[in-house]
Order: sequence, then C-alpha cells, then structure tokens
Amino acid sequence: MDKIDMPPMGPMDLPLSLLEMGCSGRFELITHPMPGQPLPPQSTLPHGLPPTSLSLETEVKKQFLWDPAWLPIHDTDFAFQKFLKVTKREVNVDSLLNCTSSPLHSGLSVVRDPTTGMLLDFTEVLLENTGLSAKNSLSFQRQPGPPSESLRGSNTNYPFLPGGMEELSLDQIQKKSQLEEDIDFENDLLKVPPGLKAGMDFTDKDAKIAKAEVNLMSLLSTLDDIADLQLEEEEKVEGKGSEEALKLPRTNSLEDLGIKDAVSSSAPPAKGRDEKSKPNENPEENKKWAIPVNITAPCDDFYKRIPNPAFKWPFELDVFQKQAVLRLEAHDSVFVAAHTSAGKTVVAEYAIALSQKHMTRTIYTSPIKALSNQKFRDFKNTFGDVGLLTGDVQISPESSCLIMTTEILRSMLYNGSEVIRDLEWVIFDEVHYINDAERGVVWEEVLIMLPDHVSIILLSATVPNALEFSEWIGRIKKRHIYVISTMKRPVPLEHYLYTGNSTKTQKEMFLLVDAVGNFLTKGYYAAVDAKKERTSKHAQSFGSKNTSHTSSSQDRAVWLTLLHFLSQRQQTPVVAFTFSRTRCDENARSLDSMDLTTSVEKAEIHSFFQKSLSRLRGGDRQLPQILLMRGLLKRGIAVHHSGILPILKEVIEMLFSRGLVKVLFATETFAMGVNMPARTVVFDSIRKHDGTGFRNLLPGEYIQMAGRAGRRGLDATGTVIILCKAGVHEMADLHVMMLGKPTVLQSQFRLTYTMILNLLRVEALRVTDMMRRSFSENHRDTQANEKRISQLKQMLSSLPPLDTEGQLSDLLPYYHTVTELRTTTEALQRAVLESVNGLKALSVGRVVLVNNKQHLNALGVILQVSNDSVNRTFTALILCEKGNEEGEGKGNNCNAFAHLYNTALFIPEGPCSHTVQKLKLQDISAITVKTLKVIPERIIDNYNKRQQPRFRLDPPGQAISTATQELLRLAEASPGGIASLDPVNDLQLKSMAVVEDSMRLRVLQDSLREFNCIHSPTFAEQFARVKERMSVQEELDRLLFLVSDQSLSLLPEYHQRIKVLQSLQYIDSSGAVQLKGRVACQISSHELLLTELLFENVLSPLAPEESAALLSCLVFTQNTQVEPHITNTLQEGIDRVLSVAKRIGELQRDCGIPQTAEEFVGQFKFGLTEVVYCWARGMPFAEIAQLTDVQEGTVVRCIQRLDEVLKEVRQAARIVGDSVLGSKMERASLAVRRDIVFTASLYTH
Repeated sequence: MDKIDMPPMGPMDLPLSLLEMGCSGRFELITHPMPGQPLPPQSTLPHGLPPTSLSLETEVKKQFLWDPAWLPIHDTDFAFQKFLKVTKREVNVDSLLNCTSSPLHSGLSVVRDPTTGMLLDFTEVLLENTGLSAKNSLSFQRQPGPPSESLRGSNTNYPFLPGGMEELSLDQIQKKSQLEEDIDFENDLLKVPPGLKAGMDFTDKDAKIAKAEVNLMSLLSTLDDIADLQLEEEEKVEGKGSEEALKLPRTNSLEDLGIKDAVSSSAPPAKGRDEKSKPNENPEENKKWAIPVNITAPCDDFYKRIPNPAFKWPFELDVFQKQAVLRLEAHDSVFVAAHTSAGKTVVAEYAIALSQKHMTRTIYTSPIKALSNQKFRDFKNTFGDVGLLTGDVQISPESSCLIMTTEILRSMLYNGSEVIRDLEWVIFDEVHYINDAERGVVWEEVLIMLPDHVSIILLSATVPNALEFSEWIGRIKKRHIYVISTMKRPVPLEHYLYTGNSTKTQKEMFLLVDAVGNFLTKGYYAAVDAKKERTSKHAQSFGSKNTSHTSSSQDRAVWLTLLHFLSQRQQTPVVAFTFSRTRCDENARSLDSMDLTTSVEKAEIHSFFQKSLSRLRGGDRQLPQILLMRGLLKRGIAVHHSGILPILKEVIEMLFSRGLVKVLFATETFAMGVNMPARTVVFDSIRKHDGTGFRNLLPGEYIQMAGRAGRRGLDATGTVIILCKAGVHEMADLHVMMLGKPTVLQSQFRLTYTMILNLLRVEALRVTDMMRRSFSENHRDTQANEKRISQLKQMLSSLPPLDTEGQLSDLLPYYHTVTELRTTTEALQRAVLESVNGLKALSVGRVVLVNNKQHLNALGVILQVSNDSVNRTFTALILCEKGNEEGEGKGNNCNAFAHLYNTALFIPEGPCSHTVQKLKLQDISAITVKTLKVIPERIIDNYNKRQQPRFRLDPPGQAISTATQELLRLAEASPGGIASLDPVNDLQLKSMAVVEDSMRLRVLQDSLREFNCIHSPTFAEQFARVKERMSVQEELDRLLFLVSDQSLSLLPEYHQRIKVLQSLQYIDSSGAVQLKGRVACQISSHELLLTELLFENVLSPLAPEESAALLSCLVFTQNTQVEPHITNTLQEGIDRVLSVAKRIGELQRDCGIPQTAEEFVGQFKFGLTEVVYCWARGMPFAEIAQLTDVQEGTVVRCIQRLDEVLKEVRQAARIVGDSVLGSKMERASLAVRRDIVFTASLYTH
C-alpha cells in the first residue's frame, strides 16, 4: 500500500484521535482540540496496548550484546577489558534486591442493576489487611491458605486468636503502660536492642527542646491524662452503681494482660447493649459468668419460642433438654451435667441440626476412639452429612459435622486449620474425662485456644462442681455459660447384695439402697447373717479376715447360681464388671454349661458374626480368640476389655445393643461412654487396681458403672448387684461408695514441650497467658484484685507526705529493721512453742513478759495453759496501772512496735493493780528465767468473783496480792529489763533456722540502738505515718504480685522446661523456635526423644521394619514377661534410644525438673519390638500372637498407634529435608497397615 502524503495540519483541520476499544480491535474516532500535539492512539486498557509478538533476534541482541550487565566483572581477559570500555556498563544496584511484589491493594467490584441483576459496570475497591496471611496474623481477615492445608492446617501457620485474648486497641496499650510502670524517659533507658551488639548512647542531655515545639512526649503525656480521667470517670460510675453504670458496656478487666478495659471507643454490638441496659440486673450479677438454669419449672412456651425447630424428635423432650435447646437457639454456650441415660445426646443433635440449618460446621469431640466411631454411625444415620477424623481414619472431612478425638482438634487449633473459620459449635462429650491425669490437659488447651465466635457445648456425667468449672470457662472466654443439670436419673436404681452360691441359696439377694436412695441397714445385716450361717465354725473362730480371694470353683458356683437366678427372673441383659482382664476371661470360660439363647437368636448371632468377619482374611478368621468368642456368643455370653480385638469388640457391642448378648463380662472401659445400657449390672468386686495399688471404687466410678443399669423406656428400675463372694464388704465402704459425692472436676493442667513450642512460634501468644487461663489457676480473681489495687493506689496518693528531714532521716531504714525484727521474733516464738522444751518452760508459775494492745513490757505469771495444740492460750496474772484493768485504756495501738526498741519494764506510776487475761502466743514476747509459786485456782476464782458487780470493791484475795507483790518486786529489781530464756542455749533448740534467727535477733536488737530518729520529739507521730503508709504499700505489693505472672504456680517449671529446650537448641536464647523446635511441634507425644533420634540419625541405618519395631517403644506401655528375640542392628538401635533417653532425662534433672533419669527412661518399653518387626515383615497375625504374652487387642491397638507415630516422623523428616527417611517411614507405615490390625471399623461402614 502506497504511503499517502498528507499536507501538514492547518488551523481548519479537525484534530482526530483513535481510541482502541479493549482488546477487540475496534477503534473509534475522537476529536481532540489540542493544538500543536500529535494524536497518539489511545487505549481503554490500564496498561496500554497488549504487546505484539517479539522478534527473538532483537531480544537476544538486547540482552546479551547491548547490555553487558550479565557479563562477569572479574574476567582478566584483555579483549574483554577492551570490550567493557567500548560498552558503557550501567551499574544497577536495584537488581540485587529481590522484593516479592506486594499484594494488590485494590480489587474490582461489580455494579449491578438492582432490578434485573444485569452487570452495569465495575468499580475499584480498596482492600484492607491485604498483607495478612496465615504466617503472620491471628486474624480471621487473613487470606485462606492452600487447599491442601485447609483441614489440618500447617505447623508454620499461626493459630486464630483464642477467644478472651483481646487484641489491643491504642488507648488500652496506653493504659497498659500506665498500670505496669511509668517509664522514665530520662534514666535507666535500655540501650541495646535484643539481637544487636551495640546500641544508642543517651548520655548527652544538653539540647533542650523549646516549649513551643510539639513533640511525641508532650502528646503522649496529654494522652496519659486522658487515660487517667477515663479511669477516674470509670471509678466514679462504678461507685454510683446507678442506671448509668448499666448503660456502659461491661468493664471486665482484661485480667490476662493486666489492663483495665477502657470503655472502648467502638460502640458495643446492639444486642450486647440491650442486654446490659435491662434495669433489673444489678451490676453485681454481671460479674458471674456461669448461670445455673432452673429446670424444676416446666418450660411451657417452648413451642411458641421455637415455632419451627431445626430438628424434631419422635418423643417429647424433658425440661432440661428444652432449656438447653432454647439456649442453643440463642447461640449461648451450655454445660449439661446429666445422669447416665438422661438423654444428653439430644443437645448435641440439636446443635448439629442448627449448624446444618445455618450452613456452618460443628465439631464433636470425644475422649475415646471407639466412642467416636459409634457416634459417627449414630449421627451418620440421623444427619447424613457427617465426617470422622481419628489418628488413622479420615472419612469425608468436608462435612458440616466432624467427629474427632480431642487431640486432633488441639492440633487443628494450633495449626490454624481453615475449618475453624466456619465453626459454630464445639461439643465436648464426657467432659469428666478432664480428670484423666495423662490426657486431661488436652481439654484445657482446646478450651483456651478456641476462638471467640465458637460456642461451646459441654456434656458430662453429674459432677459436683459444674458451676465452678463453667465459671472458669466463662471467665476465660468472656461469655456466659448456662449450666443445666438433672436432678435424678430417669430410671432409678436399686442396689442389692448377693450372697448365694448354690441352688439352695440362689435367692439370697438383699436390697441395700432402694430406688429413692435410702440406705437400708436391715438388708446389710441380713446379708451378713446369711453369709455367716454358711461359714464353717473353724473359719469363724479365726476371725473372718480371709476375705481377699476365693478359688475359681467357688467363683464359678457363685456366677452359675446368680445368672441362673437372673435369667429366671428375666433380668438379662447383664453387664458384669470385673476389674481384671484375666478374671473376665476366666469367668466367661467357666460358664461352659450355661446356654442363655433360643435357637432363633443363635441363628441371628451366627449370621451377624459371619457377615461382620467376612472382611477378614481367611487366616485371621481362625484366630483362637475369634473361635473362642464365637462359641461364647452363640450361648449369649461375651467378654469386653482392651485385650479383645477391636473388630470383635464392635461385634459384641452391636450384638449387645440388639439384646442378643445376655451376659457381658466387661472391664471399666465399657462404662466410659460406650452408651450400652443393660437391665442389670453386677459388680464382681468393689476393689480395683489403679496402677499404683488396690483401692475401693470411688463414688464417681461406681455411679458411672452402676449407671449402665436400667434402660429408658424398657425398665421401671435398674438393678445393681454386688457379689459377696468371700465375705460381706464393710458397711462404711459400701455407704461411701453408693451415696458419696462423685469426683469433682480437677485441673490436670501441666506444661508439655509441644504446648510451649507451639505457643513460642507465635509472638502474640505467650505461654504465661495459657497458664494463667488454665483451670488450675482458677482461684485467681484478678478482677477483684485489680479494683483493690486502684483503691490502694489512691489511698497511697492521699496519705500525708513523710517528714524525713534532719533527725528523722533514718526513719525508713528504722521501720524496715523493726519489721524484720518483728518477723524474726515471731518465727522464734513459734519455734519455741512448737518445741517440747518451750512448752515445758511455759508452765504454771513461769514469769513472762507481756506485750499487746493493752500492755507494754508488763510482767505476768502463767496460771493455766489450754490443752488444744492449734491455738494454745495461756491464762496469766499481769501487772497493770490502776484503772487500766479493762484494757480499753490508752488505746495506743498504733505503736505496736514499741517494746522492740524500749526494753524498760513496766512499773506502775500510781497504785499497782492487776488483771487476769487469756494470752495468745504472740502476746508473750519473752520467757524470763524466773518462776513464782502461785495457787492458780484460788487466783482465778478470786479474780472472777471480783468481776461481778456486787463484789467489785472487795479487796483482792491473799493469793493474788502475794503474786502481784512478787511481780512488782521483780520489776523494780531490774527496771532495765529482765533476763529471758535463750531458745538455743537454755531451751536446747539446735535446729539451723532457730540458731540463725536468734543470732539475727541479737544483731537487729543491737542495731536499733544506733538509730537517731528515736530521739526526735515527733518520732511517735511520724512512725505511725510510716507504718500506715507501709501497710498500704505492702498490701499493694502483695496484690500486684498476685496479679502478675510471677505468682503462677507453674512458672518455675516453665522456666525449667525453657532451659531444657534452650540447651537442646530447640529455641535460641531469645525464645525464637529453631529447626529442631519446628520438628518437635509436629510430634504429639515423646517429642524430645523422637526429635533427638531424628537429628542423631538413629533411624538411618535401620531397615523400614526395624525402625517401626524400634519406635514401638513409644506407644507400648505394659510390662511383659517374654524376652524378645531381635536382630543385632535392632539391639544397637535400642541401646542408642536408651542412651539418648538417658541424656534427655539427665538434662531435665539438671534443669530442675523433678523426674529422675531412670523414671524418664523407664517410660519406654521394648516388649513389642519383636512382634512389630515380624508383623512388618509380613508374618500372619496368628503366629505373632504366639510370640508374646500381650493380649491380641493390645497388640492391635499398639500397632495402630505406631502407625500414627510413623506418620508424624514422616512429616518431621520432610521438614528437616531428609527425603530418604521420609520414604522409609512411608514404607514402614505401609508394611504395618494390613489385615486384621487395620480392618475398618464396623461402625464406619
């Protein structure tokens, strides 16, 4: 196309411009009245026109020839140097700096037509908080992480901000510094920032700033005043306690940060405001976080208040369930403490239904994996949209209701899982498990870490201190908890003693506690008589102490008789609780002649059993335990304890709940939440071994197990039977066990290394915050203390100033010396009185020196000594002024220290009088060397007689006047002070403390004489002032200490553990988590040992199956009798593990943790190494069971837990970058995950 020549533009030409429309290639003409400017093509795109395709040749030239920046500078080649001269090399320093592009600060938002919804336009909106991510923020505003981490989170994520730990606003930070300390910006400034070697020098103060300039300090100081005013305002308002106080948002102190929550500038949410401004609430009630709900009144307007509930049941709800549902509808947290079988699950079901309605999520946590599996089945049938997360199983994790063990929820919280964002409810089932010494701490951690928007539902058996526990949760979460507890069981229990042991005596069942809860002693004595008749004369003559054990044939007779009797009376199904696994098995085996099922039931049992076990491999179906159990089950008998294979346990539970198992011999675990009620519960014995020794069952344990009797809707009462096999138990024991208080919820909070490391990862969370919030520190009422502190501070500022000029300049040191003298004297007095010699000396007739509000250095003589050792009193005759007998006298009590510096004895100025008083120990300031002969009875009688009005003017009796004269003579003989018994030399108290104290006492007494202030005329008045001021100051210091972290009971242990972590290099000296610490965060138990093994490459030389075998020591906890046969490499591995464990144990000991290295090493048991090794190499389970005396169920559980450990080690190896170890762990994990050990639970299919 030929180029068209156009004449230059004239004034008449219309300026035209091309505007390109988007990337579509369409152009529009625009006229542009801009003279003298060429018309560039314009574009609607923000970044100009899209680039055309580049010619590669020019690119190469541009990059390699024209821009020599990529060429090396230090090339010595001559030609190259010449080339450098030719081309101007431009130095571009910025290219060295690499900065990730900042996130976009704006986004596009769509403008739509409000009626049609058509897109009209886009507008640009500014985004806030764009820099927040899971790696630097606790806020919910942060961006979600990658989808792969959305469920479990990642151990580099921050957790979300726990509820009740507020982020601070500016004015609160202002207050914080004011409450903690006023910073002096002149002196004692910190000079070197942490991590730097050099710092600032603030010495030169010449440059004075002119007043006119505004500087930061003057601004801050005005702010300080504002903060002060606000504080005062607040106090005024609180003082009035008027309506106004209620209209303000509640001022709970941010106790955790030692800050008074200012009436924050942002208005509270409207709902909160309305609640607060109800005039009938008085401010005191606002303090209580736990609110008990009255469930005695019927809930009539239930259907009015909830016209269309989220979930409907086929039965009418109880009052307590209705109350709970009402609270859930209001989105409040509840604590439901209800009896077994009262129907707590209703509350959980309603919460799940609500969250499905609200499109949010619910997490249901339970302490035991078996319980999780059962709940999964129940909820799956009810709701459908339910997932399960346990250590080894993960089923549909995207569901709206997730069931998991508490440990998994804890790791999700620490790792900032995205699930938490949508969470509405967390349901804690079986909360009384918080008493578990090993795992109780997990519950507390989870409760503390849950964010603010999550409401909490706690379900528990009846506990006496539900209110106290809820108050604690309410306080740390800053929200009300409604406590709902049931009054009585829906199906009452009757408790019997059973003494029968043969067909003749099979009806010997005696009612001990009736359905109303009365203890019937008649039944007890009847049982004792029945038992006595049968004990032979021989046994009676030797006393009936042979109660401990009975032979197995006797046992068998008792069981046969009892079960025969019960099945005749249609009292089955029966759960028989036995506190030993072997005993369970023996009892079940001994019933070989018993058959409790009909032929129809037999067929049903057989088909169910075959169907359930069809998923096992052929060889596994022939395991001896399975064959044995099949024989028992057909006859309606079963055994349930931790040694039974998990799949068998589930078969038994399912058959039992269908009513096909008539007699179940079970251990205590069966009662721990597995909700399988029976008609009758039998206790084989009421003593159990708790790991340390034998003891009687606690009331809580007994109630938990007995509570399995009585099925709601099927039985009128539940029957509980206690067997008296060898003899009848003590009545007192039975009474305590049946009617005693259940165990209170107690904190088992302890520091774990994982917890410390997880919190140290995040700067905003401090371990002390966690400790302060734990249930064990629940007694700290920081709010009340904060209030008192501010009162005391005001008192201090209002006290008159001290005059410490001239003579009085040493008044304060004098006060401190006197105070120390007083405490030392008191300590000595206590020591004397607690000693035998001291009490001997303080006998009748001993002359003592008395000092109290009424007497100053008066002599007295002891007449009587009381018998109670706790607060012993001494009746004494004491000299006093005439007219000061009653003791209201001068009332110069401000001078409580006078006798310490004034040793002169009291000699009456006028006529001498006397008084008889009861003295406390603190009133006797010295025991003199003198004694008098006195007739105490006469003196006391005469004195008491003269106290009556009509004998008031009688002269004192002979005995009294003699004693008084004697005392007066002693006083006049040595007016400067009388010699007293020395605790060390005279009373022979040679303990270290006493000797030190008495030496200290002498030094202090001598030093008192050197002070000048005593001679000042205004001394008494000034001393009183100091004393007043100091007592306020001392109380203030005490409270400040109580509020501070220093008073936390676990603080010393925290410092010890930090020391351990520092010396192992898990954290550096400033507390930043290092690589080893990051690895340890991944590991849930025995984190130190596992991390050390990783870093010392202990697992590297081992084959996958050997490393699995070695790690079994972390999960196996029992003792075995069988010596394992193992390979040499494995033996070396074991030795290395033990040496590492010993090293850690010794290090902990050195850092002050009270656990010996032997105890630490003793936790690791290698009894299953051979079993695991053979299993990982593919040996069938039947042969493995022969290798050890450990029961099959325990082996399976161990291998399952081992698989979780292997997964953790694999994660850890990835963090370290040891891919070889990672893949080895994967292979080991695959090798153990097979056959019967990893058969999926029947509940999850």
